[in-house]
Amino acid sequence: MAERDPDTIKQEIDRARDQLASTVDSLAERANPRRLADDAKARVIGFVKKPAVVISLAGIAAIAATLAVRRIRNR
Repeated sequence: MAERDPDTIKQEIDRARDQLASTVDSLAERANPRRLADDAKARVIGFVKKPAVVISLAGIAAIAATLAVRRIRNR
């Protein structure tokens, strides 16, 4: 086995440490509960704002209101 210069080994270790720190930081950011909640919220809002979903929700609300009014009247 060829002997390596201690300074070269130290530089390689420093580079590996920096890469590992960067990877850990990236994973910590991706697993951040606040960011995950914000992403989920944005996806739900984006889904609900689709025209087909808005129309469906409006229809469901109208049916629910109609049923509530009928139930109150039939008392």
